[in-house]
Amino acid sequence: MRGTRRRTGCGHEEGARTAADELLVRVASGDQRAFEELYGLVSGPVFGLVRRVVRDSAQSEEVAQEVLLELWRSAARFDPGRGSALSWILTLTHRRAVDRVRSARAAGEREQREAMRAGEPAFDQVAEEVEAGLEREWVRRCLHRLTALQRQSVTLAYYDGYTYREVAERLSLPLGTVKTRMRDGLTRLRECLGGAV
Repeated sequence: MRGTRRRTGCGHEEGARTAADELLVRVASGDQRAFEELYGLVSGPVFGLVRRVVRDSAQSEEVAQEVLLELWRSAARFDPGRGSALSWILTLTHRRAVDRVRSARAAGEREQREAMRAGEPAFDQVAEEVEAGLEREWVRRCLHRLTALQRQSVTLAYYDGYTYREVAERLSLPLGTVKTRMRDGLTRLRECLGGAV
């Protein structure tokens, strides 16, 4: 998975978007070669987004593969009139990653309830709670270093699960403005959270 990641510079971004649109339309008609090209084009951004949301490398690779398989199966649902293929793919990716995080959280809570019913503490429960508390506090501190507008956009997208378009509608702002806020906010968060490692 990591070997297929590509980085596109700003000059290539528009071309990549157009290529993704054309390729996804061809994938919808069952074109396997188009799927191979699309896979090479979007696997890096898909994995990167999943990794930021899920955090666990092994699970991130699994979720990214699920998303890419879903592209093959549901490419016909893509409507070029409603936005770019890359936006559609990343929205699908974000939703799948958030679902995985929620599912893992629910499974952990179930295990904890079962352990409490059995009268035994969950394995390393105290250590896990302390670590989770420290991580939450670090993220909270980093979020407070963002501007109010960046923090609001990031919170709506990553904690409440809204797409960029939904965030823009909710805040009554142009989509481009929201994307810029998100990009700048996520860059600042990444720099701040880098100190936690």
